[in-house]
Amino acid sequence: MQIPLIITLSLHVLSSVFWAGSSFTLARTGGLGGEQLFGPQMGAAVVTILTGAYLGHSVHAGAFGTAEQILAVGALAALVAAVVQGALGGRAILSLRNGKAGEAEARSRIATAQRVAALLLAVTAACMGAARYA
Repeated sequence: MQIPLIITLSLHVLSSVFWAGSSFTLARTGGLGGEQLFGPQMGAAVVTILTGAYLGHSVHAGAFGTAEQILAVGALAALVAAVVQGALGGRAILSLRNGKAGEAEARSRIATAQRVAALLLAVTAACMGAARYA
């Protein structure tokens, strides 16, 4: 039972580091490069959320104490971050590719999506760290 947990935890950490790190970077650069990283970010978000759900089910099943409540807040923040990036950022990227929006307007919306997601992912990371000591 230990090996699947170790593998899942490793995938969770690696995908979440990429997702959050790229979000922080794109938030700081005004969304420049957001089109190229959109697919990998959404892939990392899916892997992070699925592995997090598996870890929650495997490690915290049947309990909803303080640690689990803190993790739930972090999980909710991560889900909202994925929706914001996917919906707002994805729509802006599609508009940019289809020529339906000006570059400045699309870049602004991509940057906004990344900034909101970066903030939410920072909350998520803080919750993961805090839950350990709750």
